[in-house]
Amino acid sequence: MIASSQRLLFALVVAGLASAFVPAHADTLLIKRAQMSQPMARPMRGMGMAAVEQRFGAPTQKLEPSGGQKPQWPVIDRWYYPNYTVYFSRGRVVDIVLNHATPEEIGPAPVN
Repeated sequence: MIASSQRLLFALVVAGLASAFVPAHADTLLIKRAQMSQPMARPMRGMGMAAVEQRFGAPTQKLEPSGGQKPQWPVIDRWYYPNYTVYFSRGRVVDIVLNHATPEEIGPAPVN
């Protein structure tokens, strides 16, 4: 009984090590593209809507505000620019997110 369980353990260890050295095929991840890209001018957190529009121009699309159903859920505005989307809360930038470059691009990387 002990010998068979040791063989099973040995086989699992060998299989695990073998799979660690198999080259992985990966899709293009948005986060990797963001890390490799050159720094681009984009809005900073805390900037007001008027300052963003003055410095970066009019967005290609302004979405209807969402949220605000409860006092603890702030209204969020989203503005699309060609390379990124700007998120506003109470008229101030709270986040900037890179847009997908192609429909095949995925992101962020899954948590293992």
